[in-house]
Amino acid sequence: MTTIHTLGFPRMGAQRELKFALERHWRGEIDAAALEAVGRELRARHWQLQRDAGLDFVTVGDFAFYDHVANHVQLLGCEPARFGFAGDEPALARYFTLARGVASETGAAGSGRPALEMTKWFDTNYHYLVPEFTPETAFSLAEERLFAEVDEALALGHRVKAVLLGPLSFLWLGKEKSAGFARIELLERLLPVYQQILVRLKAQGVDWVQIDEPILGLDLPPAWRQAFEPAYSGLAKSGVSLLLATYFSPLQENLALACRLPVHGLHIDGIRAAQEVAAIADWLPVHKVLSLGILDGRNIWRADLDAALKLLRAVREVRQCDLWLAPSCSLLHVPFSVAGESGLDAELRSWLAFAVEKLAELRVLKLALAGDGAADAALAESRQAIQSRRASQRVTDARVSARLAALPADADRRPSPFPARQAAQRARFGLPLLPTTSIGSFPQTAEIRSARAAFKRGQLAATDYQRAMEKEIAHVVAVQEELGIDVLVHGEPERNDMVEYFGEQLAGFCFTANGWVQSYGSRCVKPPIIYGDVSRPQAMTVSWTTHAQSLTEKPMKGMLTGPITILQWSFVRDDQPRSTTAEQIALAIRDEVVDLERAGIGIIQIDEPAIREGLPLRREAWRDYLAWATRAFRLSASGVGDATQIHTHMCYSEFNDILPEIAAMDADVITIETSRSDMELLHAFGEFKYPNEIGPGVYDIHSPRVPSREEMVCLLQKALETIPAGNLWVNPDCGLKTRAWPETLAALRNMVAAAKTLRLTA
Repeated sequence: MTTIHTLGFPRMGAQRELKFALERHWRGEIDAAALEAVGRELRARHWQLQRDAGLDFVTVGDFAFYDHVANHVQLLGCEPARFGFAGDEPALARYFTLARGVASETGAAGSGRPALEMTKWFDTNYHYLVPEFTPETAFSLAEERLFAEVDEALALGHRVKAVLLGPLSFLWLGKEKSAGFARIELLERLLPVYQQILVRLKAQGVDWVQIDEPILGLDLPPAWRQAFEPAYSGLAKSGVSLLLATYFSPLQENLALACRLPVHGLHIDGIRAAQEVAAIADWLPVHKVLSLGILDGRNIWRADLDAALKLLRAVREVRQCDLWLAPSCSLLHVPFSVAGESGLDAELRSWLAFAVEKLAELRVLKLALAGDGAADAALAESRQAIQSRRASQRVTDARVSARLAALPADADRRPSPFPARQAAQRARFGLPLLPTTSIGSFPQTAEIRSARAAFKRGQLAATDYQRAMEKEIAHVVAVQEELGIDVLVHGEPERNDMVEYFGEQLAGFCFTANGWVQSYGSRCVKPPIIYGDVSRPQAMTVSWTTHAQSLTEKPMKGMLTGPITILQWSFVRDDQPRSTTAEQIALAIRDEVVDLERAGIGIIQIDEPAIREGLPLRREAWRDYLAWATRAFRLSASGVGDATQIHTHMCYSEFNDILPEIAAMDADVITIETSRSDMELLHAFGEFKYPNEIGPGVYDIHSPRVPSREEMVCLLQKALETIPAGNLWVNPDCGLKTRAWPETLAALRNMVAAAKTLRLTA
């Protein structure tokens, strides 16, 4: 017998209904009851899709109004005490306070409660909210939302599989906020609450609970590994069947541990841990369910169903028992459906499978394993698509391959070492101590988005569109001049997304109309699809940047996205090594950098927020990845002279363990996110004695809260304890695209005032 299920499903809806409802709620246009109604409608619709696809369960507990880890913070009753909740506030209001922070009741800038820190969910581009733990942290079953959603699904006649983030992964993903204790010490307090949850779910009629422990794919310290067996021995007493789910990485030394834990089933990532499938089929006791993640839950390529069936039949021969099939991980990481992509080239469209299509692929595999002829037509269609992609001439470009092969050995090196470049740049720009700048984008107003959309639809002439964007650029330049910012940006009004904008102008990319994926909260991105060899047919940013430079005597930064971020934030072809694709993108960006320099732009920022995110989850694979990733960045940046200053930006990553490689990127200036962590991330740069210049973010752009001048001064004083004043820049954490103008102006004004204050004493 074959059972099919999914670990999770996209939350936003086919038309991003949740995004728009959230933003209306935050603007005060709809109340909490209306928002809850949107959530109920989406859950019901998505459960019905799963049922219609033939799945044996619907998955309940994967929905979140902002983030599933934040859901668990409330479920487990561990909202940080620093938020000062009285206990009588509505749960949803507290939830959004955790996620977005809040200003003080008096409205005083800089006061209030900062949001929970945000960071990447393993090596994906999804951001989760980081739980905070202290020795006093207590846990309790404090929120009914999960149980209410189970009741919703049961009332609709569905067979339910509930999903929880496992207790060890929940603690691992959090952060200690007090010195002198390890958060693993809280496990004994936490487990009784998990037991209560499982007992409640069993009483509701839930037979299976998927309990996610993705940290089993990491290099765990001994104390964490040793905690699994006693923890799950206790949870097993709840009476509900537990499916332990791992994903994103091979189990390796944790393989035997995962197989012997006292659970009823084990899900493994058959894509990223393909080499372990045979071993787990042998090791896992036959009375336990094996759930095999046979479809790639993180990429959009149609599965080779014949190859999948060959593997599944081999596993079944070994185990001679029930087999469960699923995507490798939650489908949160892929778009909703290919169905709405009528504008995409028919051949390219035939190669794709989004979340809805992956559910259909599961059904085909189930039918084929049962020998049901109803699968034959779908299997034939799959074979045709796979062959079409392999044979398509649009995938390869001999000129790109020849250019890569002909690169000289030193193509990724600047002409001179950093001290010589720094002297040349200081002489050229004459910037003050603690120079101020922003990361690149400025608020994208409804007027900007409307003009861009009209231009794309052909309803606005190119000349009119150009005038509209140049008017916005002039406004942004004038604002920065008035604020007294030292190094300006053009504000990027013409850009829809920092990756999509470049991908639209590069060969080897294609784009969807509705291929949205949640990044965090209501923020969605529409990743490009890299299907073939990459090159740059023509300049992409030069005209906009030189126009902006013509409006000011101050330096204007050229703004580009780096090769690794374009790679990481795209759906990438799987028919050649990622390193090769990265080098192709790097050469395309290099061409743009050289053209900007020729046009007189002396400061060029190549953003790489995703370079840490791309690290393999297993440390043994880091060296190889970091070698080709940092080389790709240097390839993009090394075609210019000493007096041209190269910046890069990285955000929401822990850098401590890869600082030598970050230094090896050899950017003249790096800007990083540090405000939510209270400059904690900067300490490692100081201890490492990072040699180049650095701009630690002094305020969090993901929150509408405006920090005061005094707060920013305090953060900069902490930075000066670590970084020499001559190497320190002042900037926000990230781009300002998602913020409104009033808060942007207030925050930047305070930022410039903070820099001027410290110049008097630094």
